Amino acid sequence: MANNAGEMKTKETTNSGHRKRLRDRFLKGEGKSVPDYELIELLLFGVMPRTDVKPLAKKLLEECGSLAGLFQADVEKLKSIPGVGETTIVTLKVVHEASCRKLLEEASAQPVLQSWQTVIDYCRSRMSHLTIEQFRLLFLDQKNKIIADEIQQQGTINCTPIFPREVVKRTLELGASSLIMVHNHPSGDPTPSQADIDITRKVINAAKELEIHVLDHLIIGRFGHTSLREKRLI
Repeated sequence: MANNAGEMKTKETTNSGHRKRLRDRFLKGEGKSVPDYELIELLLFGVMPRTDVKPLAKKLLEECGSLAGLFQADVEKLKSIPGVGETTIVTLKVVHEASCRKLLEEASAQPVLQSWQTVIDYCRSRMSHLTIEQFRLLFLDQKNKIIADEIQQQGTINCTPIFPREVVKRTLELGASSLIMVHNHPSGDPTPSQADIDITRKVINAAKELEIHVLDHLIIGRFGHTSLREKRLI
C-alpha cells in the first residue's frame, strides 16, 4: 500500500509539473509554439484535473483528423471516442461556438463586401467538416450588413431539400433586403453541381418578384470554397 501510494503521488507530481510547464510555455509564446494536441491538452486540464490527458488529446485529433474536424464533430461522434464524457464535449463545443460567434460579429460589423474574407472564414468555421449537408442563409439589411444567420435545412451526406418559397418567406419575416445562400459538400469538394446552380436560379427568380437580392451562393468544402457569383454561374 505504501509503495502504491508513493507511485500515485509521483505520477501526480509529474503530471502537475508537465501541466505547469505547458501553461508557462503557452503564455510565454501566446500559444504560437504549442502544437495542436497540446492546445487540446490545455482544454482538457480543467476537465480532468488529475489525469494525463495527452493520450486522449492525441486520440481526439487522430479520430477527427484536425482541429477543425474536432470542433465541428457531432456529439455522437465524440461520444464514440473512449474517454470522452459530457464535460469534455461541452468544453469543445463552447470553444467552437465562441470562435464562430467572434467571426460572425466581425463579419456583421460592416457591409459584407468589405468583410468578405471574414464571411468566408465564418462559414468555413461552421460547415467545412460537417458530415451531412447543411443549408444556411445569411440575411442582410439595406446596407448589406448581416442581421441574421440561420440554418434553413439539413439533409443527408449528399442532399438537402431547398424550397425557394420558404427562403423568400423567411427573408420577408426578418425584414431583410438581400441574402447569401450557403451550403457545404460533405465530400470536401466545393465544386458546384448542376443541381446547386439550378436551385440557386430558382431562389433568385422567386426573390426577384419581391425585390429581394440574392448576393451569392457559397459552397463550402473541407479545404476551400466556391462562389457561384465569382464563377459567373448565376
